[in-house]
This record gives sequence, structure tokens and C-alpha cells, in this order.
Amino acid sequence: MRVRNLFNLFFIIFLTMVTLPGKTNSSEIIVNEKNANSNFHGRVLHNGEGVPFVTVYLKGTSYGTSTDAEGYFMLVNLPSGQHVVAVQGIGYKNAEKIIEIGDKETAELIFTLEQDFLMMEQVVVSGSRIGMLRYLPGSASTLALRDIEAIAPLSGNEVLRSVTGIHVVEEEGAGLRTNIGVRGLDPDKSRNVLILEDGIPVALGPYGEPEMYYTPSIDRMSGIEVLKGSGSILYGPQTVGGVINYLTADPPAESSGFANFSGGQGGYYTGRLGYGDTYGNTGFTVNYLRRQAENLGPTEFTLNDINAKFKFDSSPRSDIMVKLGIYDENSNSTYLGLTQYMFDAGDNDFSRLAPDDHLAVRRYSLGVTHSFRSTENFRFNTTVFAYTTTRDWKRQDFTYDQDASNLTGVQWGNGEMPGGALFLRNSTGNRNRQFEVAGLETRLNYRYDWGGMNNILDAGSRLLYERAYEQRVNGPSAGAISGDLRNDEIRTGHALSAWAQNKLLVDDRLSFTAGMRTEVLEYERNILRSNFTDVNIMNNTTVTEIIPGMGVNYNFTPDNGIFAGVHRGFAPPRIKDAISNEGTDMQLDAEKSWNYEIGSRTSFFKVAEFEMTFFMMDFSNQVIPVSESSGGSGAGYINGGRTMHRGVEGELILSISELTGIKGNMFMGLNTTLTRSVFTSDRLIAKCTYNNASVQETNYINVKGNHTPYAPMVLASGFFQFEGAGGYGFRLGGNFTGKQYTDVLNTKNVSDWFEKADSNPGHDYVQATANGRIGMLPSFFVMNASAWYNLHSGLRLNLMVKNILNERYITTRRPQGIRVGLPRMVNAGISYNF
Repeated sequence: MRVRNLFNLFFIIFLTMVTLPGKTNSSEIIVNEKNANSNFHGRVLHNGEGVPFVTVYLKGTSYGTSTDAEGYFMLVNLPSGQHVVAVQGIGYKNAEKIIEIGDKETAELIFTLEQDFLMMEQVVVSGSRIGMLRYLPGSASTLALRDIEAIAPLSGNEVLRSVTGIHVVEEEGAGLRTNIGVRGLDPDKSRNVLILEDGIPVALGPYGEPEMYYTPSIDRMSGIEVLKGSGSILYGPQTVGGVINYLTADPPAESSGFANFSGGQGGYYTGRLGYGDTYGNTGFTVNYLRRQAENLGPTEFTLNDINAKFKFDSSPRSDIMVKLGIYDENSNSTYLGLTQYMFDAGDNDFSRLAPDDHLAVRRYSLGVTHSFRSTENFRFNTTVFAYTTTRDWKRQDFTYDQDASNLTGVQWGNGEMPGGALFLRNSTGNRNRQFEVAGLETRLNYRYDWGGMNNILDAGSRLLYERAYEQRVNGPSAGAISGDLRNDEIRTGHALSAWAQNKLLVDDRLSFTAGMRTEVLEYERNILRSNFTDVNIMNNTTVTEIIPGMGVNYNFTPDNGIFAGVHRGFAPPRIKDAISNEGTDMQLDAEKSWNYEIGSRTSFFKVAEFEMTFFMMDFSNQVIPVSESSGGSGAGYINGGRTMHRGVEGELILSISELTGIKGNMFMGLNTTLTRSVFTSDRLIAKCTYNNASVQETNYINVKGNHTPYAPMVLASGFFQFEGAGGYGFRLGGNFTGKQYTDVLNTKNVSDWFEKADSNPGHDYVQATANGRIGMLPSFFVMNASAWYNLHSGLRLNLMVKNILNERYITTRRPQGIRVGLPRMVNAGISYNF
């Protein structure tokens, strides 16, 4: 197979790079690890004031901390000997001091930092991982490990809900298949969001199959970056909704490990083991994650996730990072959901409607990154990556028609109402798919002076190959995994992209950013079998797009500024939608928009931080999902016409400790997103069919002005958190999701349409169905809590309560019926770091 050849090629490249002559850094200092009972304390200053939340660490070791809100720091239980103490913070030049400390001594250090405009690169995916900067022309968020640990999430969905503009829809409750929408975009399988792990795409096929049937596990993440502004053009192909980058930990500087275990109701269990160390110029970290549940709502699953990182310092100016991953998941995931009657009755919220359904996902991944720094002003990274994903899904067939053939006799719901009952059939549809992806990417960062002004140039290119093998096998019984091959096809994509973005720093207040990205895609679809008939249909199509972006920042003070940006949103059509089942080039347009942002970032005397962003996304053509996964009865996506997304998002972080003088670290946060997403061009949708004696008439309605599906008008989240000096803490948080429509007709209550159908004999209204797939989703509020206690021995105890109020709510009506949110759930955990 081609992927095997690609892995062989990458392995040869890897061997070539790691066998390059290495050199030990002559400035490395050896310390005495036996007497680890010395201390450093001090303060980091800039212009006479303390610098908060910068990193202070001992070079060549894993000892480190960060300054508090006043710039003070303390490092305890250190080995005696000579050390290089370093300070690093975005927006400031690095500072170092060499100091020798004896056994059981305590030394005081004062650092004075200089501002460094060249270092101000604000949250750039796979670039800086420290905080927010003032020079990004758009909205961005970062979540550090401490934030993730405080939330104590059941899945990554809980973490992402704390980010403004992000709408996360639960599918099975465990976060195995994430559905993320940004600023009113459809969340179906996160197809409009570019999701990365350590800068590498993770979708089945980044161009042709961007759906997220695999989601990185939040349990092994050290942080998350979210980028929604014009900086998105540095990453692609999707630049419509933004970028979410999951970050994993690099190899530690010295021997360290961990063991984490947690469990709760429904047989839910999570365990994670890891160990890492560095020997000379080689470091490594290996970890194993096990997740499982017997009854997490209706879901039963087991998940094994093994990951490893190796870092080789091949010279003082270059290093190589190798990352390997193996993911294996088995679950009873199903498309089948409740009908409206079943939900109203309340008896089957977590029943296993199709108990023989089974989904198996297996993924292998490899990435090798070579980083080279010729000078402090020039960096060049080369990454080769490849991964394969196998997704085999057995789903039992069903119908809403009680008179259909081949029924098993199993019925759920009320057959008296149209669409009110599910009737299982004695057959299966096995949807088996295999995906392979390989890419080569280069990125450079160059800092230079032009006309007396500082500039930062980011540029790069990427070659990507992807191929999908898809088979549909119809099984002759409810549990059959084999049978008659109905469909068989191969889809192949080749893509070339290039980008460049320059940031001009006029002075310490004003900066301009401008960039451009080019995407060239070539698709091929080869249909080998269609509807039980062998065929050989082949066609190809090409998509080319230029994606510009620009922005501006102006800072009134170091802590108060405004920003604005505009960029082209682009999402390519899927291969199977661009080329029809008959081999016709459908001329399906790429999803295009102009995305605008204007906002401000403000900090008030270290007491409060506030960011507000007004946004608008103007789509010339928004692609609307009609596939089974999105609740439709068709396949793929169709051109939906013009849409407009307008809104405002804001986030406030308030330090109660700074405001009141209360000891400990007490703070709270609140974020809100208000969005209005509507169709802005004429589009006729069938509303009802009238059966006359001799003529069948269809009435249509123009949906111009209607809300787009699954776009809540209000999203909000908040939390209150306290951390005491004794190692204990707690967090209370809540998430509010406003009401939302689930179909383009904006159906509110299907019962009203039943009444209308009864009063108009012969009229078949599409809204008059109780199958649960359409109807307004009411708003809901979910509250969670977590508490922890850190012992000095490295032991940490956790207690988490999800859905404290035991709210019963509908999370989605997709794929094929109502999904109910998880009830109250209590988990407890223990972790040990050594």
C-alpha cells in the first residue's frame, strides 16, 4: 500500500536526521541532585513594577514556576550547586543569571526585564504557548493544563464550552466524536473547524473528509489553543470557523512520571500512566490512556490510546521531535435517537434502541519535526506526518413505517402518530471506511528590520495526499457484519498550499498584519460498485482559491488596546459531493465567506481582564449538510446560498483576591456570545404536498430571513474558583445554551403542524412528524463542580459532580432523533506525580 511506502520513506528521513552529528551544549551546567533542599525567591520587574505570570526556571532541569500577580516567585527544594536561573515571558526579552547556592541555603534574585517587540507573536498555533499578547489582529484563547485540571472534564467538550463563540453539541456523552460550531456555523462533525494536535491535522481527510469521527482525548492534553481571527490563514484548508490546536507535553528534562485514575457511575473509568526522562541530548515521554464505560447514558465503550514523543538535540541550533500514536476504540455508538413521543413520555432516555450497533475506530499516526534556528531571528521547521484511520460502523436498519417488510418485531414509541415509533428491521448497513493521509510541511519565521521598523514574516508550504476507501455492506440479519457488497469506491485528493504573512510593528503601540494563502486541490473519485452493480466510473475536479487576510492593532497602554481584522473564509467541498454517484462534476462551490472582527482587550489594575469582539461572517455560499449524520435523509452537502452571521462575544476574568485582599487565589469568569445567523438570499423549500383527485401540488416557502440550523442565539458560561495555600481548591461552573432551530424551515412545535394537517385534509406537511428530528431545541443550563486537594507527596485527590441540578434536556436531534443530555454524575479520582 502507498501508506506503507510513505511510512518507510519517512522512517528513512527520520534516520537520516537523527544520525546527523550531535553536539553537547557547552553552556550546560551539571547540578547536584542529591541535596535537593535549597531555595530561590525573588521578583521580576519591568519599569519598577512587578511582571505577573512569567516563567522562572532552572535551565537544564525540570524545576520551574511562574510569578504571581505582583511579580513574586519562589523555587523550593532545589539541588545545591551552580544554576542558570532564566526568566521568559512573551513581550519581554529573556533574562538569565548564574548563581551558586549551597546546601540548605536560600537566595534572593531580582530580575529586570526589557520589552521585546520581536517576541510579541500572540497565540500562534504551534508557536508561543504562553498567555495572550497584544499584537494579534483577532480573537484567540488559550487554556493551560491548570485550567483543564480545575474543570476536571468528562470530555474535551466541557473545556471548549468555556471559550467564547464555541458551540459544542454532545453526541454520545463521552466526547468520542466532537461536534463544534463557531459563531453560528453548523456543528455537524466539526467540519467547519480546523482541528490540529501539536499543529498536525487529525480529521479523517483534511480536505475531502473533514469530519471528526476521531477526537483527541482531553485526558492527555497539556493545553488548547483557539484562534478565530485573520491569523487563521496560516493554517488550512478550513479558514471559515477557526483553528483548535490540542497541545501535548514534550519530554521532561529529568526523570518524572504520573499515574492518574478516576471513576464513577455507570461503570465509567479513566486510567492514565506515563513516564519520561532525558539522557544527554535525547528525551522521551510515553503514556497510556484507558477509558471505558458500561452505561454512560446509553453508551458503552472501551478506548485505548498510546502515545510517545522523542526529542533529539542534534546540535545547539537544531532538534528533532518524533511523535507516535496508536488509538483503538470500540463502542455501541448509534445514529438512532428518540422520537418526539418517546422523549415526551420520558421512559426511554437512555435505552439502547439498537443494541447490536457497533463502531470500531483504529488510528495509527507518525509525525517527525525538524527545527532549525540559524540565528535568534530565523527559525525553520520541517514536518512530515502520516496517519491511517479505520472506521467500521455496523448499524441496524430501521423504519418509521409499521407496515414495512423484514421487521424484527421490536418497536419503540407510539405507532399511532406519524413518525412517532421506531420499527427495527432484520438487516444491517455496514459502513466501512479506511483513510490514509500523508503530508510534508515547511514553516519559517524571520524577524527583520525595515525602514527602522521591526517586522515578523511567517511563511510556509504544504504538500498533502489523502485517500479514502469506502464500502457499504448490507447484512442479512440484525447483527450481521458481512453480506452483500452494495457500494465500493476510492476517493483520492492531492493538495498544495502556500502562505505568507508579515507583521509590521510601527512602534510599541501600532502594528499591521497582512497575509495570503493559496490552496490548489485535485480530487478524484473512482466508483467501483454502485447499488449492487459493478461499475467503473471515474472523474476528477480541481479547486483553486486565494485566501487573503489583514489586520491592525493599536495599544493605548501596555494593558489596553483595540484590534480589527478581515480574512477570506474558505472550506473546500468534500470529494463525494463534488463528484456525483454518476461521475458528474457537480460544480459544487467551495464554502466562502468574508470574516470581519473588531474588538478590544483591557486589563484593570491586575483586578480584571476583559475582551470583547464584534464579528460578522458574510457567506456567498454556505454549504448545508443533508447527510444522515446531520439528520437529513440524503447524502453529503448542498449549496445553501448566502447567509450572514453577526454577533458579539465577551469574556471577563475578575480576581476577587486582588479586589478584596482575601488570602489565596479566588477568581471568577464569565463569557457570553450573542449570535444572529440567517439566510440572506432567496431559497425555496418544500413546505407541504397537496394531493388532489387529479393533480399533486407542492407548496414552497422562501426561507430568506430564517435562522440557520443549530445556531443558538445565546451562549454563556461562567465559573467561580478558589485555590487555597494549603493545596486545596474548588470550582463551580455553569453553561447556558440558548434556544435553537434544527431545520431550515425553523419549525417550532411539530404539534401545531399536526393540528394544521388535521384541519386541512389531503395536505402532507413536512413539519407534521413526530420522528424527533425537527422542532426547536429549548434552552438549557448545566452546572458542574469539582474539588481537589494536593498533598506535598505528589498525590492529588479529586471529586467531580456533573449536571448538579440533574437537568433533563435535549442536546441535539441529530443524527436520527433526540439525544438526551447525561443526568447527574459523580466521579472521584486520584493522581500521583513522581
